[in-house]
Amino acid sequence: MKNFNIMIKPASSLCNLRCKYCFYAEVSGMREVPSCGMMEEETLQGVLKNIERDLEAGDTVSFAFQGGEPMLAGLPFFEDFVSRVKKWNSGIRVCYALQTNAILIDSAWCRFLKENRFLVGVSLDILPEYHDAVRVDAEGQGSYQKVMNSIRLLREHQVDFNILCTLTNSIARHPKQVWNWLKQNNIDYVQFTPCLGELEQKSQSPYALTPKRFTSFYIQLFQYWYEDYRKGEYRSIKFFDDAVNLLMYGRPTSCGMNGACQPQLVVEADGSAYPCDFYCLDEYRLGNLTEQGPLELLKTETVQRFLHRPHAAPQLCKTCRYRDFCGGNCKRMQREICCSAGDSYCGYREFLEKCGRTLLEIADRHRRR
Repeated sequence: MKNFNIMIKPASSLCNLRCKYCFYAEVSGMREVPSCGMMEEETLQGVLKNIERDLEAGDTVSFAFQGGEPMLAGLPFFEDFVSRVKKWNSGIRVCYALQTNAILIDSAWCRFLKENRFLVGVSLDILPEYHDAVRVDAEGQGSYQKVMNSIRLLREHQVDFNILCTLTNSIARHPKQVWNWLKQNNIDYVQFTPCLGELEQKSQSPYALTPKRFTSFYIQLFQYWYEDYRKGEYRSIKFFDDAVNLLMYGRPTSCGMNGACQPQLVVEADGSAYPCDFYCLDEYRLGNLTEQGPLELLKTETVQRFLHRPHAAPQLCKTCRYRDFCGGNCKRMQREICCSAGDSYCGYREFLEKCGRTLLEIADRHRRR
């Protein structure tokens, strides 16, 4: 049985916010064509036709919509998308996810998302002052209150959602405030995404996470999380969940967590496909999903070139006791959470030294159930 993970950017890099740390604005700006505009109906038709051609009963396809801001494509686009997929073989399992800044969410959107079982990832940097300092609109105004209003609507319509927090160097200074906010606002699922520096590191970003800040944040957060876990009060922190799952089954549930890339298909608004959201660059363009199916695109020489692209492995990895578990972690996130080639300190290693034994005990406990 096949399992496709396909990320679609129906509005390309277009967005209604001007987040100061947006990695996709940088990546798309490095292409010959930074924005592909909105996905047209003909493109949508071709993309879905070729995906369906490679699927059969028993297969699974997961569609994740991202941007830019994918909701700029409009509710009719999403209604059309879902309507076309519903005509496929009923034996094909289809899952939907939407990552959004949530500015455009209203009751009509909520009804659609609920009816079609979308999991919504709401981008929110948790602490109001830090969110409003970087997640601003075209006029430079913060967006925190608008996002909180959208969360209220999602809850009213019983739409499944989680919080996606970009973990900047500043927010990582405040794990206690972050934890208190999660509890006070009854947030059960949260994913912290490391704020990345520039792809080619031309200058030092004031927002990018550092390995030491990564470590101090997660070690402290783990203490609060584990204290509640022992009381039977479980709150999903994706990084902890991923670590436990990797210890239990030896299989990563987050791309790159064991140092290995797992190519997916990232589809731009014109149908162009890439192997990774972090590398939607001209040099890694696989082809076009309106002309080729997923199986063909994933077998291209470009995929192999991407998987084996030059990378200076950190020297610390050679003698690290966690090498088989970590593998150097995601190569794009490595310098923000682990270490770089000549460093003498690894943030991820220190986290595992302090919290790894407890994580292993949790994994063993769950394995025996």
